[in-house]
Amino acid sequence: MKPKRILITGLAGFAGHHFVEGILKETDWDIVGLDGLSYAGDPNRLTNISNWEKDKHRVKFIWWDLRSEINFSIEKEIGEVDYILHLAAETHVDRSIQDPKPFIYTNIVGTYHLLEYIKIHPVKKFIYFSTDEVFGPIAEGEWKEDARHAPGNPYSATKAAAEDLCLAYANTYKLPIIITNTMNLVSERQHPEKFFPLVISKVLKGEEVIIHANPELTKAGSRFYLHCRNAWKAIQFILEKTNEFIDVKNPSQGRFNIVGDKEIDNLEFAQFIAKIIGKPLKYKMVNFHESRPGHDLRYGLDGSKLKSLGFKFPKTFEESMIKAIKWYLRPENQRWLSL
Repeated sequence: MKPKRILITGLAGFAGHHFVEGILKETDWDIVGLDGLSYAGDPNRLTNISNWEKDKHRVKFIWWDLRSEINFSIEKEIGEVDYILHLAAETHVDRSIQDPKPFIYTNIVGTYHLLEYIKIHPVKKFIYFSTDEVFGPIAEGEWKEDARHAPGNPYSATKAAAEDLCLAYANTYKLPIIITNTMNLVSERQHPEKFFPLVISKVLKGEEVIIHANPELTKAGSRFYLHCRNAWKAIQFILEKTNEFIDVKNPSQGRFNIVGDKEIDNLEFAQFIAKIIGKPLKYKMVNFHESRPGHDLRYGLDGSKLKSLGFKFPKTFEESMIKAIKWYLRPENQRWLSL
């Protein structure tokens, strides 16, 4: 049998290149990748993964910005694929607050173009990789897969809109679509504007880290941080071990929360990072809504569905984070901490 072929959008992005690494190491699949190479896309991520030279012949890279319709030429370049993993997106909340337009075009229009593509070119499974933020904040407890959307900033609103577009296409055109909602991803080669590499950089330089907190400055915001390698293992499990698709009549069907194994507040996370580095943490707590309107203090997803199906993360939060922090501390890798 021929190896499966998977189309990954945003393969030169943060999550994308980690998923490429996982596929190359753990499967015999061939990869076709689309990427528009925006400020957040960097092909050097791909060439930096450990098995790139050995396995790069299995990866076909196509430059394409999904804000444009996939034309006949690009269709021929893609060829037949078994799976599509749609990762390409604008993701930084602060940037969405400053200028929502790129998020609308990339996250909504880009998804529309890909859905139109699979109407003509059927696949076995299409995964839309979404975010916990579509459900909005939750002070206590966790949202299950069937929770209602309540996006609180332009970024999460565009992801929610794209999810609903997927649901409408699945219902109208009977397309095999799956939606995953994932909590905050962290790991090597993350864009330096994100919290994890930003804290590493500031601790190394002895600079102050801003910690978003409640208005009384007594409680830091919290997340279930998730390493990209663990996220990939969840995606692989969904592709290989499950067979359900989204259904307008059943809000939880075909949807999977991918949740980090441990909740940690941002101050604790920063302190953990500083401890591994071996330097003191200088920090300042700020009111999250005054400093970052539209940002949410806490997100929470219920990960019991995947667990009930037999999925288990291969590494703990601490194991993953210690490995990633130590990776950044190597002199040859500190270039990834520079904007």
